Amino acid sequence: MNVGDRVRLLTGTEEGIVTRLLDSELVEVAIDNDFTIPVLRREVVVVAAEEGNSFNRAAPTYGPGQQRGRNANASKKDKSQLPKPAAGAAKAPSLAEALAAVASSGPAAAKAPGGKIPAAGAAPAAKGLFLALVNQSPELLGVTLINNTEADVLFTYGEETAARPYRALAADKLGPKASTKPLAFLHLKDFETWPAAVVQLLPHRLNGDAAYELLTKRQAFKASTFYSSRRPAPVIGTDAYLFQLDEKAAAAIAPEKLAQEAPAAPEGPQPAGIDAAALRAQLTGDAPAKPAAVVAAAAPAKPAGPVVAPPHEFDLHLEALRPGNTEELSNTAILRLQLDAFEDALSRALATNMHEIVFIHGMGNGTLRKEIHRQLSRNKDIKFFEDSRKEKFGYGATLVRLK
Repeated sequence: MNVGDRVRLLTGTEEGIVTRLLDSELVEVAIDNDFTIPVLRREVVVVAAEEGNSFNRAAPTYGPGQQRGRNANASKKDKSQLPKPAAGAAKAPSLAEALAAVASSGPAAAKAPGGKIPAAGAAPAAKGLFLALVNQSPELLGVTLINNTEADVLFTYGEETAARPYRALAADKLGPKASTKPLAFLHLKDFETWPAAVVQLLPHRLNGDAAYELLTKRQAFKASTFYSSRRPAPVIGTDAYLFQLDEKAAAAIAPEKLAQEAPAAPEGPQPAGIDAAALRAQLTGDAPAKPAAVVAAAAPAKPAGPVVAPPHEFDLHLEALRPGNTEELSNTAILRLQLDAFEDALSRALATNMHEIVFIHGMGNGTLRKEIHRQLSRNKDIKFFEDSRKEKFGYGATLVRLK
């Protein structure tokens, strides 16, 4: 199962697309391209492309830049073949268009006939490497890399948030004049909490006479500049929110420079990064290729504070974890917050030799309860766990006995 796959929930008829892989057991699914929910992998099944033929359903048609999994907004039948509205019919602006009008000023804020906002800059993008956010629906955007050059490009893609410095999501080779499938999905309603995209690019020419330096680009998104970045995207042939990644082209490195003697390394602790001497030895065949070429960053010593035992009944409801909080969080963010609090409380309970602890998770749709039970079943320090005091909590709490 990959990001972009069209899936169906086993417990119902809803269909959607996988927008994010949360961990080994949990995925995020956009239902009808309208809202996202966390779902256990075992509770969804990938919808095969041949299903339409077996059930007499018309196969969806994909336009330029579209791929399997993107037309997942039909929960019971495919809507990709619906007739387009008449040329003169007025169309209500989408949320993206409405926000663009607010964020823009001057002539850029004026709408064209039909409710559309004129793209910033009518001319197509020049040659280069681009990060494109392409509408899968009015609210859902797919993150795509576009290579509008004549060279192959090796790339990595990851995301960076305040809570998690970096998370690697994809790595592959992108051919010339080509685009990737969606590497991630972003929902407009979560704009304020979008992660920053971190992309590494290494141009490569077969039988070329030069190596190239690695390009690293961190792209954060701000409302003041995001909505004015919409313009025709190269290669995929559609409008997108477009960001150029190679404003400064990768510098060529002559092959003879790779074999030059590196200056002696200064004494004392080295900063994190590439060990030039070890890397040069590996490139020239004087040493086996191994991860030793990377110098690990010396972690600063942290004073060890006393571990505080959690309360005997630990409430995982959002209002208990963040009292007085008015920030609107997505279902995925709430689940991650609750699981982090559960893991922290469990580790503190074990460290302080508690005999038992009760986690109050509520009923809801059962996702949090199932994930907690899954983690408890794999922990060797747990004697047993069971539903706690049904007369008080129903099935909304779990009693955990510790060894």
